[in-house]
Amino acid sequence: MIQLWHCANARSFRPLWMLEEMQLPYQLHLLPFPPRYRHPGWLEINPLGTIPYLTEGEAVLTESSGILHYLTQAHGPTDLAVTPAEPDFALYTNYLFQSDATFTFPQTLVLRYRVLEAPEKRLPQVADAYAKWFLARMTWVETHLGGTQHQGGREWLVAGRFTAADIAVGYACLLAETLGLFADLGPATRDWWGRCKERDGYRRARAAQSG
Repeated sequence: MIQLWHCANARSFRPLWMLEEMQLPYQLHLLPFPPRYRHPGWLEINPLGTIPYLTEGEAVLTESSGILHYLTQAHGPTDLAVTPAEPDFALYTNYLFQSDATFTFPQTLVLRYRVLEAPEKRLPQVADAYAKWFLARMTWVETHLGGTQHQGGREWLVAGRFTAADIAVGYACLLAETLGLFADLGPATRDWWGRCKERDGYRRARAAQSG
């Protein structure tokens, strides 16, 4: 049985959404955020103190986008993955890694210095700088979805269908909503995220994390 430790609307939402899209059986453990401080004994389970934390038998994974790749390979084949034989394989692979390293990372600094730190330790200048960094990096997605003179617009990020890339990058939009940054994203990105949220898998994942 797959087991997933998750905090509502944290990066662990990526694998939760993926599990629902693939309709795989799993056991969900809901934790308060941040668990390293608010869930006694969490460091004994996951010494990193982070979420997500997913186990299946002896398999242990802690990286949200890596879990998406693991699930497609361990429980595929699935149309949620893009294969090396498809033209968009490189683009798909890049989005899986880019989703956290490029898009979500600056948001974590906004979250820390606007929300999580005690008021006297918050750094508005740092938070504002990383918010601008996030929005600037998301122009990559906006340009890609909206099209250029060389390429028409896209309904989904890659391969002409909804894939794990949409889940991985889509989480950045979910976090942007939480942080009040979503309205500053481009119109093509906002429309695409609206399509993502209409999916049954997304709605089931939101319901699952509500307990």
